[in-house]
Amino acid sequence: MLTKRIIPCLDVKDGKTVKGVNFVNLRDAGDPVELGTLYSSQGADELVFLDITATIEKRKTLVDLVKRIAQHINIPFTIGGGIGTVEDVSACLNAGADKVSINSAAVKHPDCIDQMAKAFGSQCIVVAVDTRNVKGVDTVHTHGGSKPTDILTFDWVKEVESRGAGEILLTSMDHDGTKAGFANELTSTLSTRLTIPVIASGGAGTMEHFVDVFTKGNADAALAASIFHFKEIGIPELKHYLDKSGILVRQPV
Repeated sequence: MLTKRIIPCLDVKDGKTVKGVNFVNLRDAGDPVELGTLYSSQGADELVFLDITATIEKRKTLVDLVKRIAQHINIPFTIGGGIGTVEDVSACLNAGADKVSINSAAVKHPDCIDQMAKAFGSQCIVVAVDTRNVKGVDTVHTHGGSKPTDILTFDWVKEVESRGAGEILLTSMDHDGTKAGFANELTSTLSTRLTIPVIASGGAGTMEHFVDVFTKGNADAALAASIFHFKEIGIPELKHYLDKSGILVRQPV
């Protein structure tokens, strides 16, 4: 049985880690490389760095940030934000990233998933899916969650899998930053329909929420931001709690 992964997420804007609620009202949470280094030492399994303004501002993810991260962190990390071509992926992987996360570009040009998976292997390609429930229907949103589409979330994740993505990073915009718990029903539905791992994101507020997303949500990994950034929950304490709750996790050394 595979261990469940705990993944701190660092949303980066203008070189700083930020965090908001429902994708808005951002506040400064510190230097991303310093935070990433801390989480690595505390036993995080992986890290995700997302330049949340890259797509909106038509910028490419800064390769020098990837290099800085790679120099200080010895666990796998994913970089995302404004990545849309095979050349973008190559630049990030060559700078030291283990995986890349694509979102808006994948929705706009789905065949880029095929191209990236063919060039670098599915294990390097994470497709981030920002979803919101609109009038009872789960639909995909792009551009940092600011642009709704008419694409059904369930249909999209199946297509993404068929095109060669190695992992889904599923963020419930309705739960993001609320600390009221993950979207367990949605996560479970996707996890049982897919053969690739699903990372649940959005809503972590207590250690019980992590137990729920692994047991009720059937998630392969759980991603969180503010509870770690603002020291509301420590990673070692969380992993100890999960272990005591019967969740198989890699314990901090």
